[in-house]
Amino acid sequence: MTSMGKTRRTMSVGLIGAALALTLAAPARAGETPTAAAGWELTPTGTDARFRGLAPVDRRTAWAAGSKGTVLRTTDGGRSWRNVSPAGAGDLEFRDVEAFDARRAVVLAIGEGEASRVLRTEDGGATWTESFRNTDPRAFYDCMTFFDHRHGLAVSDPVDGKYRVLSTRDGGRSWQVLPSAGMPDALPGEAGFAASGQCLVSAGPRDVWLATGGGATARVLHSADRGLTWTATETPIPAGDPARGVFGLAFRDRAHGIAVGGDYRKDQPSPRAGAVSTDGGRTWHGSATPPPAYRSGVAWLPHGKAAALAVGPTGTDLTTDGGRTWRTVDTGSYDTVDCTPDGSCWASGEKGRIARLVRKDRP
Repeated sequence: MTSMGKTRRTMSVGLIGAALALTLAAPARAGETPTAAAGWELTPTGTDARFRGLAPVDRRTAWAAGSKGTVLRTTDGGRSWRNVSPAGAGDLEFRDVEAFDARRAVVLAIGEGEASRVLRTEDGGATWTESFRNTDPRAFYDCMTFFDHRHGLAVSDPVDGKYRVLSTRDGGRSWQVLPSAGMPDALPGEAGFAASGQCLVSAGPRDVWLATGGGATARVLHSADRGLTWTATETPIPAGDPARGVFGLAFRDRAHGIAVGGDYRKDQPSPRAGAVSTDGGRTWHGSATPPPAYRSGVAWLPHGKAAALAVGPTGTDLTTDGGRTWRTVDTGSYDTVDCTPDGSCWASGEKGRIARLVRKDRP
C-alpha cells in the first residue's frame, strides 16, 4: 500500500471512531433510548459459559475465554463462533486471553495451586500447549498482559507479602518468576481481582499497571521496566473489604488512565466507582460523576482521546471527557470490554454473552 493509501485509511478509520463516540454521546431524542443510534449487538455463541476473558484483534477476529475451560474464536465479525477449547480443560476457569492474530493466542486459567495455568496456541486453537503450571499452593494468578508479540507478564495474588509476577520473552512459550525485590509490600488482605482480565494492563513497550483491592485502600501499582520495580499509589475507589476495590484498568498511553471497580456484591452500593489519572498513575482523582454501580471492565474508544466505555453486570456507561463523568447507555450484563485499533469494540460476560458495538442505522 502506498503512503497516501495508508494515510487515507487511517483518516477514514479515525473518522469512524470519532463518529461512533459522538453518536453514543449525543442526547437521546424524545422517546428514544440512549443506544438507539449505536449499541451492543449480541452474537450467537451457542454456549452458556461466562466469558471474563476477551481479546478482539480487529473487526473480524476475536477470542473469548471463560468458565468450564471454554475458548471461542470468530473470524467473521461475530456472525459465527468456533469452539476451540483445549482438550481436557473442562475443569479450568479461564479468566484472561491475549491474542496476537487469528492463529496465536495465550489463555490464563485461575485458581489456587495447579489450577493456575497458561496455555498457548499457534494454529487457531486446533491444538494447545501448556506453557506454565503453578506449583506453589500459596499462589493464585489473576490476569496477564502483553507489551508486544514476545514480552508479557502475569500476576498472582501476594505470596510472602508481595505480588508474584511471571514474565515471558517468547510470546508465552515459557515463563519465569521475576525477583520480588522491587515489589512493594502488599497491604493486609490485599489482592487482585480476576474479574475481567484487566487487573494487569500495559501501554507501550515497558509500562504496566496492577489494580488491587481488599486492603484498607484500593491501590494501583505501576512499573516502567516490565515488572522489575514498582511503585504503589492509593486511589479514591473504596476498599476495606474483600469484595471492594479496583477491578479494571485502561491506559490509552503512558499518561492517561481510567480505573473502575466498586463492590461486586449485588446487594451492596458502589459509590466512587471510577477514577482517572493523567500522570501515568502517580496520582488518581475520583470521577465527578462516577459509574452508578460496580464496574469490572473499561476500554478507551479507538482513535479518540476522551471517550471510553465501562461495563458491569448492571450496564454499560460512556464517558466523553476522559473518565471524569459517566452516563449509562445500556443495561445489559457484561464483565469485560475491549476495542481494537481498526475501530471495533466488543464486550462479553455471563450466559455466553458476547457482543459487538454497532451503528443501529447501518444497512
